[in-house]
This record gives sequence, C-alpha cells and structure tokens, in this order.
Amino acid sequence: MSEKKKLLEVDLYKPIQRYFVKQGFEVYGEVNDCDLVAMKEEELVVVELKKTLNIELLVQGAKRQKLTDQVYIAIPRGKQNFRSKKWKDICHLIRRLELGLILVSFSGNRARVDIHLYPTPFDQKKSYSQNKHKRNSLIKEVNGRSGDYNIGGSTRTKIMTAYKENCIQIACYLEKYGPLSPKKLRSLGTGEKTLSILNKNYYRWFEKVSRGVYEINDTGKQEVNQFPELVEYYQRKLLEEQN
Repeated sequence: MSEKKKLLEVDLYKPIQRYFVKQGFEVYGEVNDCDLVAMKEEELVVVELKKTLNIELLVQGAKRQKLTDQVYIAIPRGKQNFRSKKWKDICHLIRRLELGLILVSFSGNRARVDIHLYPTPFDQKKSYSQNKHKRNSLIKEVNGRSGDYNIGGSTRTKIMTAYKENCIQIACYLEKYGPLSPKKLRSLGTGEKTLSILNKNYYRWFEKVSRGVYEINDTGKQEVNQFPELVEYYQRKLLEEQN
C-alpha cells in the first residue's frame, strides 16, 4: 500500500483474511455486525477492525465474546513504543479482557499480520502473585499514613506520603524538645527509618549539631508549619503518650 494513501479499516481485512485462510479457516466479512468471521470445523474466530485502539473497539470485542472465546481486535501497527509503560498497560487491559490483539503493518503494497496477543483466559491468581510486592507496598504506604490528607485524582499537586509524614513527625519532635539523637526519637515513636531520614535529609529540614545529634533548622520550621493538621496530630500524640 502506498504510504500516501489514507489507511482505512477495510485495508486491514484482506491481510487478516489471508492469514486465517493459510491457517485452514474459511473467512467471511461483515457477518451479523462482525467485521471478520473465520471458521474451521467447530472453531469460531471473530475479529473486529479499527484504525485506532479505543474504547469503542474494546467494547465491540467484549460484545463478540458472547459468541465465542476466540475474539481478536485488530489495528494498524503504528509507531507504538512496545517498551513504554503506556503500551504495557494497554496490553494488560486487553489480556484482562481476554481478547487477542492483531497488528497489521504495511510496506509499499505488502502487508504483514502479527498476532501480538492471543485470546487466553486471564489468570487472576498469577497476576496477584506476580504483583505481590506492589500490593505489600500499597498496604505499607496506607499503614504509614495517619490520615487522609490528599484529594484523589489530584494532579500537579504535592502528595502527602507516609515518608513525608514521618519527616514531619521527626521535625515536630525536634522543634518541641530541641536537639535529639535518632535513638531518642525512635523511643518517642518516630520509627525504624529515623536515622535514614535524618542522614538523607531529603527536604533539607535537619542539621547535625554534634555526633549523633540532630536539630530542625529554620527552613524545616517554616515548611512544617504549612501542615497544621499533621503538626496538631503529632503534638496531640506526644501528649497522649506522656499521659
């Protein structure tokens, strides 16, 4: 196909038709709203064609699964970055829907069909197992937060994380008691990461005043006061532990 010619959905049909014919299927176009239907004995394959991968195509594919478990969606092979996170996420969604994905590439008058994904059952247990560390990380992050200080869906805004909360906690205690050692801070409940937080000093809030002793600097005092809810929470927590 000439590169100057505008690509149409129908241009995908012939290459995919030839592919399945070579696999021993009888192939038919536009059968009861299905773009392509291929049959071999009792095996039934349905393929939906689109110029771009969009929600409409995924919906069409899911609807065809009422007819057979062998459903493919087909799009032109464009300039996809197959190593990108976005593409991997798209493929995960397609696998999750148990659809197959066909990519058709064109070079001059020649077309090539690539079965990028086969329509196979999605193994939820395997998915959980492979992402166990991400699940544990999520739970750990939630357990490390004292409350909900973020608005879901926010973009281009600073997010309150468990790590930052921990930094604020340490800063509050140093401001109240003055210079302290990591050991003393841990005894007040700042946790196992106390020494690491003080050494890395990511927010530049802390200063080492002597061997093993740290204090909060003016920058820290100023920036920590921008989180009054957390400051009040940790001050109240100190009072409760003392009583």
